[in-house]
Amino acid sequence: MVLRIEDTDRERSTPENVEQILDALRWLELGWDGEPVSQWERRDRHADAVQRLRASGRAYMDPSSAADVKAWKEAHGNRGYRGEASDEPGAATRLRVPDEGVTTIRDLLRGDVSFPNESQDDFVIARGDGTPLYNLAVAVDDAEMGITDVIRGDDHLSNTPKQALVLEALGVDPPRFVHLPLLHGPDGKKLSKRHGAASVQELRDAGYLPAAVRNYLALLGWGTDDDTTIMATEELVKRFDVSRIGRASAIFDEKKLRWLNGRFMRELPLEEYAAAVRGQLERSGIEPPSDAGHFAEACRVAQDKAQTLAEVWPLIRFAFTEPIDDEKARRKFLGPESRPYLDAAREAMEKAPEWTPEALEVQLDEVVKNLEIKPGALYQPIRVAITGTTVSPGIFDSLALLGRDKSLARISRALQG
Repeated sequence: MVLRIEDTDRERSTPENVEQILDALRWLELGWDGEPVSQWERRDRHADAVQRLRASGRAYMDPSSAADVKAWKEAHGNRGYRGEASDEPGAATRLRVPDEGVTTIRDLLRGDVSFPNESQDDFVIARGDGTPLYNLAVAVDDAEMGITDVIRGDDHLSNTPKQALVLEALGVDPPRFVHLPLLHGPDGKKLSKRHGAASVQELRDAGYLPAAVRNYLALLGWGTDDDTTIMATEELVKRFDVSRIGRASAIFDEKKLRWLNGRFMRELPLEEYAAAVRGQLERSGIEPPSDAGHFAEACRVAQDKAQTLAEVWPLIRFAFTEPIDDEKARRKFLGPESRPYLDAAREAMEKAPEWTPEALEVQLDEVVKNLEIKPGALYQPIRVAITGTTVSPGIFDSLALLGRDKSLARISRALQG
């Protein structure tokens, strides 16, 4: 895989924008062969190709303005513009397009796609100052770099006949093309910021795993014969078949990505899971807890509940910091009516022979039976008392993780109001 940075537009191709591309590919763990290639740094090769095309008569210099081209097309029934060669200083260079016939693109997904030559302009391949335009630069680079396959969005389909004409004029066979439908959001409209994350980095910062993102993106518009959903990258590589790509726009649904990410997270070995959560905290500017063993245990009890790495810390921070102050939760679950339940729970837990999830479950189940209440009437007040909020891992695991002393102290504090 060749990584070519198409940076002929110098205003948009800032070092920061280029680094964003490299950063995204590194995080996705999508490697490339050789060093990244800058199209801008190959501008001498592009200029040489322009000179060769002029010398062969396949290209010519034309001083016409946009208004001149418009007037010509109006006078010729809106046919493709054909100019006249000129040596006028500052004239742009245009490629000669045949007046008859078609330019046919062989697309592995769409089959043969033909474009009538008479409707195509003699298009500009270099500006008046000599700088080459995109379609010339891409075609030259594809030829000289030995590109065999180009897979890109179908918004580039209209560029492809121009690139094919440049390659034909240079005496080079075109690469194989696949033009993929663009992604849409769940509402059927073109994917944009309103549908969720708009960049790979935003997916990373939201706590997604690279393997899950690779898996999900691969399944957008493509699928296996048996509709397998969860696949390691090695299996995706082995099973991918371009002929199974759909021609309709695929739907990017972040809710489905979250579900898939949760599945990947639950299957991670605990050591890898804890390391991934630690990395997420560091990216978020939160200093991870110093006790690695306790942190790993906290990650373990949250592993079945969180669907993204960003969701883990809110679930387990109660074990490392003071409870948050969720006033709404406190009013609802720590009012006068819940205090007899909390008092009974504290008394029962003080008698627990061991501070383990299993022993605590036995003690608290007995309280629920004795008070003849639903489990939630007891467990939610305990949860709010020890975490400050209504969301945590399982209540028995949460109590065991926090420890006997801190758990009883926080319940006592809640009872005091």
